[in-house]
Amino acid sequence: MFSTPDQITEFNKTALEAVLGFAKISFDATERLIGLNMEAGKEAFAEATKTAKTLVDVKDVQDLMGMRTKFTEGGVEKVMEYSRSIYEVTQHTQAQMSALVEGHTAEFQKSVAANIEKAVKSAPAGADVAIAAVKSSVAATAAAMDSLTKAAKQVSSFADASMKATSEATTAAVKTSKAK
Repeated sequence: MFSTPDQITEFNKTALEAVLGFAKISFDATERLIGLNMEAGKEAFAEATKTAKTLVDVKDVQDLMGMRTKFTEGGVEKVMEYSRSIYEVTQHTQAQMSALVEGHTAEFQKSVAANIEKAVKSAPAGADVAIAAVKSSVAATAAAMDSLTKAAKQVSSFADASMKATSEATTAAVKTSKAK
């Protein structure tokens, strides 16, 4: 497949770019997740402080029961907001990684096709059957990769729709319980 040192060098550069691309995407996602966790920790501490101060002022059981409902609803809303934020980061990261894989897969397929064409030109007479088999194999592999990519996008779309529906249902349930 590689007949010159230049082709090997180019392949190594491409592989290094792919690895560095994955590393950058991973570091960026980790940074965003750490930021979300830090913010959630700050908010949780502030909420716990506020709750403790409020509980000190409780005069009777009726006030305590009312506060319990209020704190529970607020907690559910914050958990849902945090979950949505985490989900958005993971969706964005998945989309970036998919785009990177698709780009490198397309480049690899072009390279393989170009190398096959070079091999065809220098193939001995009677190698037509072997060349046709290699071309067929490459086409089948490309079709399989395309199918996998489409399936992954469908699963991602389904997961996204499910997450949104769950989030909306939970938000509606919290609003309904507040109205009561």
